[in-house]
Amino acid sequence: MYFDKPGKDNTDQTLKLAAKRAKELAINEVVVASSSGFTAGKAIEIFDGCRLTVVTYHSGFKEPFKNVMSADVKADLQNKGITVIAASHALSGIERSIAKKHSGVYPVLMIADTLRLFGQGIKVAVEVAVMAADAGALTGKDIVSIGGSGHGADSALVLKPAHQNNFFDMRIREVICKPRSF
Repeated sequence: MYFDKPGKDNTDQTLKLAAKRAKELAINEVVVASSSGFTAGKAIEIFDGCRLTVVTYHSGFKEPFKNVMSADVKADLQNKGITVIAASHALSGIERSIAKKHSGVYPVLMIADTLRLFGQGIKVAVEVAVMAADAGALTGKDIVSIGGSGHGADSALVLKPAHQNNFFDMRIREVICKPRSF
């Protein structure tokens, strides 16, 4: 499925398409990017019976030593049995800091930019899968991974997850949906 444009307006349809495909493939592990909890809240309703992992921004992403997702939202999700991970971005991390201070070529940032050729949401879906794997939240079986282009969700993949240390073993099996224009 291709959306006309990226963004939050695609969230409901992205989650429904992803849930349908997960059911067809008997996939019960789902990773969702969610900064405020908006997308996570919607995913809980749609992915009933699936093991849901929510990945949010690392502390300090927008403001030093502050979390983007509120403690109340995180606690509410965890009370509903959802694993919530706040971690450094797998496809930028410390390289973003180096790039701000020094010029040069940085491999991880190049990987992120290459994935953005398919759209920001695709890059995010890959990245949060790595972050969830590194946090120990996944079994290694194929998952559905969902990302977005700033707010909400607009991209979903079926993929075989991998850790940062074996990133190139990841396999993107299917693109469930993404924006056509971005």
